[in-house]
Amino acid sequence: MQPILIYLIIAAGVLLAAGIAYRTTQGRRRPQVEPPSASDMSDTAVLEREDEDRRLGADDGSAPPEIDVGLDGTYVEPKVVPEPTKPSFFDRLGKARSAFTGYLGSLVGIGTLDDEAWEDLEEALIRADVGVQTSMTLLEDVRSEAKEEGLDQGEDILGLLKARMKAEIAGKERGLVIDEGQTNVWLFVGVNGVGKTTTIGKLGKRLVAEGHKPLMAAGDTFRAAAAEQLTMWAERAEVDIVRGNEGGDPASVIFDGIKAAEARGCDVVLADTAGRLQNKSNLMEELSKVRRVAAKEPGHVSEVLLVIDATTGQNGMTQAKVFAEAVEVSGVVLTKLDGSAKGGIVFAIESELGLPVKLVGLGEGVDDLIDFDSDAFVDALFE
Repeated sequence: MQPILIYLIIAAGVLLAAGIAYRTTQGRRRPQVEPPSASDMSDTAVLEREDEDRRLGADDGSAPPEIDVGLDGTYVEPKVVPEPTKPSFFDRLGKARSAFTGYLGSLVGIGTLDDEAWEDLEEALIRADVGVQTSMTLLEDVRSEAKEEGLDQGEDILGLLKARMKAEIAGKERGLVIDEGQTNVWLFVGVNGVGKTTTIGKLGKRLVAEGHKPLMAAGDTFRAAAAEQLTMWAERAEVDIVRGNEGGDPASVIFDGIKAAEARGCDVVLADTAGRLQNKSNLMEELSKVRRVAAKEPGHVSEVLLVIDATTGQNGMTQAKVFAEAVEVSGVVLTKLDGSAKGGIVFAIESELGLPVKLVGLGEGVDDLIDFDSDAFVDALFE
C-alpha cells in the first residue's frame, strides 16, 4: 500500500474520533435558553420577570444565588425542609391525661357532691401524684369557692378545680438565667438514671442554636461511661467538653471546665454531677463541695437544676427534698413526662417545695426538651 494512502486513512480516523468526541460533549451540555427580550414580552410578563430578578438578587447588581436548572433549561423549585415542630403537651400527655381523667371523670355525671364524693375526689388527686398535703389544700379552696358561688354539680366542681390548679402553679419565674459578662455555671443534679446527661446534651444543642457558646464539664466521674456518653452529646451539639479521669474529683473537673470556658470565651458551663458514689463518701456532701467550688472565680453559678424522672411519682418528691437542702436548687427539669407519669408531681413539687418546673421532657428527640407552660399543662390534663 502506498504511504500516502496510509496517511489518508490515519487522518480520516483522527477526524472521525474528534467528531464523535465533539458530539458527545455537546450532548452532555445543558441547552441554553435565551430569555425573551422586553420588546417581545407583554407588560405583565415584564413585571413578572423584574419581580423574579429581584427575588434572585439581580436588581442590586449582585450575582443571583445558585439555582437548579432542569435539562430543558427551566427553573426547578428547591425542596424546602420543614423545621422540626415543638411537641405539644396535649399531643404528648396522652397517658397522663388518661390516668388523670380516669380518676376524675366519674365526677362529671354526678349531681350534688356529698361528703363521700369529695373524699373520692381527694383520693383521685393523691393517686395522680399530687400529694396528700397539696390535694387537701386544693380541695379546701375549691370547696370554699363552690360554697360561695352556690355550685355543687360535679362538672362545675371540676371546672373550679381546673382553675384552682392553674392558679396554684401560675406566676413562677421559669426562665433559665444567663448573666451577661459572666462565666455562667449550670449544675445538673439528681440520682442516676433520671436523664441528667441527656438533658445536658439537648440543652447544649439548644444553646448553640440560640447563639450562645456553651461548654460541657463531665463531673460525673463515678458512673461508668458517663464521660463517654456526654462526649457523644458534645460532638453532636458541636460544643467543647472537659473531662477527667474515672473516679477523679468531680469538683476539680468542673473547675477545670470553668477555667477552660473563660479562656475560650464560652458563656455557659453545663456541669454534670454524680448521682451515686462508689465509695463511702456522702453524696450530698460531695455535691455541696461541687457547688462551692463552682462558685469560685471565675465561676458564677446561675442555675442549679434538679433533674427528676416524672414516672417515679412521690419518690421524686423525696429526692427533691434531699437535693434542695444540699445544693440550693433553683429549678426542676422533669423528664419522661410523656411516659407513664401521672402528672400530679408538678403540683407537689411547686406547692410543697416552692421550686419552679423550668423544663420538661416530652420524648426522646433532641427537640423534645421544652420550656414548661403551666396553663398548657393543666389544659392538657383536663381535655
